[in-house]
Amino acid sequence: MAKDSLTVTDNRTGRSYEMPINQGAVRAIDFREIKVDEKDFGLLVYDPGFTNTASCRSAITRIDGEAGILEYRGYPIEQLAEKSTYLETAYLLIHGELPTQRQMDDWREEIKFHTYLHENAKKFMEGFQYDAHPMGMLVGTVAGMSTFYRDSKAVMDPASRHDQIVRLIAKMPTIAAFAYRHNQGKPYVYPDNSLSYPGNFLSMLWKMSEPKYEPDPVLQRAMDVLWILHADHEQNCSTNAMRSVGSAHVDPYSATAAAAAGLYGPRHGGANEEVINMLLRIGNKGAIPEFLKGVRAGDERLIGFGHRVYKSYDPRARIIKQTADEVFDLVGHNQLLDIALELEHIALEDEYFIEHKLYPNVDFYSGIIYQALGFPVGMFPVLFAIPRTSGWLAQWVEMLTDEDQRIARPRQIFQGSGTRDYQPIEKRR
Repeated sequence: MAKDSLTVTDNRTGRSYEMPINQGAVRAIDFREIKVDEKDFGLLVYDPGFTNTASCRSAITRIDGEAGILEYRGYPIEQLAEKSTYLETAYLLIHGELPTQRQMDDWREEIKFHTYLHENAKKFMEGFQYDAHPMGMLVGTVAGMSTFYRDSKAVMDPASRHDQIVRLIAKMPTIAAFAYRHNQGKPYVYPDNSLSYPGNFLSMLWKMSEPKYEPDPVLQRAMDVLWILHADHEQNCSTNAMRSVGSAHVDPYSATAAAAAGLYGPRHGGANEEVINMLLRIGNKGAIPEFLKGVRAGDERLIGFGHRVYKSYDPRARIIKQTADEVFDLVGHNQLLDIALELEHIALEDEYFIEHKLYPNVDFYSGIIYQALGFPVGMFPVLFAIPRTSGWLAQWVEMLTDEDQRIARPRQIFQGSGTRDYQPIEKRR
């Protein structure tokens, strides 16, 4: 009779071990029972990059990479992008269910109440060089916020956790906008809480001398959709950083700064910046065939295509392409979009890219939209960090309330020198 277990035979000793299978996984700690003798530490599982290691159980985001499915709390990303707003999606991620009208009204008011930064926090921003990378400013400012909210260290107190969640989601656009204005040499614009969440962000970015900034509804909706698509994405690098640092029970500002630092890298949140650099390097549509020839030969890298998780078309890319069309209808086409469209068209019909399952991902179009709106490439990961904050915080709460979780402490396979005696410097070779 079939059993939900795995039998492993150690050919070194001839002994067999039976391990229970639960939800398609075996516990790595069970392999520690496999030993040559009693002095043996036990068998380790070696998995660089956690390519096949589940570090947690989660009920937040489900991805089926083969089928191209992304769901938040069971809701398909296509439905949320079409019908929801970012703030409503953030509520869903944090609380597990979509809000009622009253819950949504209360949530929106809570967020609005906390959009302002402490005046002393502005001094963090003012202390940076005028040309400092905006992501560096964001990471530093978020980390510094832990010194303003000492109650944030009570991470096992649900009421305190809620306060910090609201503060972080509310203040992240303000920090991002201040970083942008700092780079521009323009005065900071305070929040306008009569506007929507994305509308307020656009106001803090672009308001000048007018008494009130009126954000374009197409751009507001574009930001909402982009933020919904980027709100969470399972156990990626930055989320893993949030959980790993958070497992030490540090305050959420420090953990969020660590997650944002992970997002800072070009292999993660900076990927859409790399897409722009690639398109600029291609230069024109006529150069695409030669560029793709270089990709096949391994001399060039096709950025914005393929994904470690998705083995078919990234569902977010389909949605964002429609958003790109709406934005470009408003601001006009540019050469980069023409190159991107032609590059996608050729790649999707090329046997090499089909065979290697290299389909456009969300980074391919998001960078083009941000570039068309006038954002410098340094702002791209900042625009990513704003919505991902809600996903990080949802993962943080889930980690803290999971009784299985321990402080993150991976093992290593040591391959350095054996024990040796210290030699005085005059005897060393």
